[in-house]
Amino acid sequence: MNPYIEILRPGNALMSAVAIILVAIIDKTISMPVILTILTVFFETSAGNVINDYFDYEIDLVNKPQRAIPSGKISLKGGRNYGYLLFILATICGFLISYLTNNWIPFIIVLMSDVILYLYAFKLKSTPLIGNFVVGFMTGFGFVFGGFTLNNPSIIQTSIYLGFFAFVMTAAREIIKDIEDIEGDKSEGAKTLPILIGTKIPSVLAFILIIIDCALCPLLYYIHVFGIYYLLVITIGITLFVYSGLIIIKNQDKNTAHNASKYLKIGMLITFVAFVCGSF
Repeated sequence: MNPYIEILRPGNALMSAVAIILVAIIDKTISMPVILTILTVFFETSAGNVINDYFDYEIDLVNKPQRAIPSGKISLKGGRNYGYLLFILATICGFLISYLTNNWIPFIIVLMSDVILYLYAFKLKSTPLIGNFVVGFMTGFGFVFGGFTLNNPSIIQTSIYLGFFAFVMTAAREIIKDIEDIEGDKSEGAKTLPILIGTKIPSVLAFILIIIDCALCPLLYYIHVFGIYYLLVITIGITLFVYSGLIIIKNQDKNTAHNASKYLKIGMLITFVAFVCGSF
């Protein structure tokens, strides 16, 4: 894969853009602002991934030396400038959304996201727990961004529900990823939660967050946000979530943490499918 595409982590960026597609499906709306919103989220997520790799260069030399910057496929300066370009593209798209809809909240959200993602990569990532919750917040914020772009009160309310789900589950996954990356983080003097207090308590915290989300999942059916098909599909996602939580509670080695993180990601993809199915 071309390193300039690889560094975007396109699967991750597309998954973030899916939040907007889901909100649009729920509202049964397709328009130029919706298309621009999908592009904005893709560029914004990609920018965050690239600038994160720029600041994480030394850590990735240990944890993920195959990535584009530590492997030398992209220079450090080139990675930084590429990240800046993607932030600019996202901001331009955000401006066009607000201009077309005469609603300046989406543009403000994009500007806030620019600042938060940069600060996360620069400083907040290595801050115990705060960094984990920032990533969760930004993931959930994608749904809210979509809701405000469509500017439909009922869709805004639904997007907040979906955003909260994504926030909690992503935060849990980020804690588990810190357990997985503990070796490289230690070498760089990072102060993640597993480094400061060991891996057991963070694994318990991740498990609690997972269970909270699993308990809330059926609520979206009972308050009539989604139909019965949502309930049928979400059961598969919940099964994966619970399994991920159980294996990380039992064992916190790097391989187990990697598998738990992977299963959570698959579970979230299934959950997105459930959102779509439940909209019909």
